[in-house]
Amino acid sequence: MTTFEEAGVTAFMLVKTTPKWLTMTVSERVDAFTAEVLPVIKERAEGVRSRFYDTEFYSTRVTDVWVWEARDHEAYQLLVEALRETPFWDTWFEVVDLLVGVENGYARNYGVDPLATVEV
Repeated sequence: MTTFEEAGVTAFMLVKTTPKWLTMTVSERVDAFTAEVLPVIKERAEGVRSRFYDTEFYSTRVTDVWVWEARDHEAYQLLVEALRETPFWDTWFEVVDLLVGVENGYARNYGVDPLATVEV
């Protein structure tokens, strides 16, 4: 199995919160997400992990960015199908855009070292 450091697919899911999400308290949001979204993801999509970024203080079009790393395209597709069957999709969040890519794909395609910076 591919490690997440070598994820086959990375997706940047740009979303905007809906008024329905914003009317809930923070506690209600956490409870709702934990009860209605996470179990579906765990049941339907293996080999994915996520990270979450708040952007509402910098953008009015996109309030949050979810970064999904999946071991392969099938795992990513199962994730999206799972999310579409929960209130996450179009009830609590509007999915503004999906940017999907393969990290350092060009390097693998051309047999060269990645042109990324590294921590010193």
